[in-house]
Amino acid sequence: MSDDKICVGVISGAYGVQGEVRVKSFCAQPDDIETYSPLTSEDGARSFALALIRPMKNGFVARIAEVATKEEADALKGTQLFARRAQLPVLPDDEYYYSDLVGLEVFDTGGTSLGHVKSVQNHGASDLLEVHQPGATATVLLPFTQAAVPTVDLGAGRIVADPPDGLF
Repeated sequence: MSDDKICVGVISGAYGVQGEVRVKSFCAQPDDIETYSPLTSEDGARSFALALIRPMKNGFVARIAEVATKEEADALKGTQLFARRAQLPVLPDDEYYYSDLVGLEVFDTGGTSLGHVKSVQNHGASDLLEVHQPGATATVLLPFTQAAVPTVDLGAGRIVADPPDGLF
């Protein structure tokens, strides 16, 4: 994935038989996804002019101009939608795009390396950093809260964590 693109949503399948799609937005204000249109696929090979029709549970019903049938909409299921970083708002100092956190080295408050961020996950309650420890096959889910992660230094490519006891 290119550093100049940010994943802002995903097509989760067809909606009805007229070529409409279900879209899940990853934006802080979910309906902002429409303002970043046209969106692209991860490789940039496809472009999608997205128009939101109405909200639905866990997302929106949307229309893509080039999609006219249910079969075409079904074929797009799972397609991640990317916007150019320049289109997105500048974030406050204590907020981060997930893609900026992936790959950062994680250290404890004593300076010992805990691993690197493999992914950022959110299952509803709060964000979790999936940390891959050096020499381990399993990963650890670190709560991405001010208490557990007091420092994120994007410039230095590092995170300082104060994980709960027994987590690592």
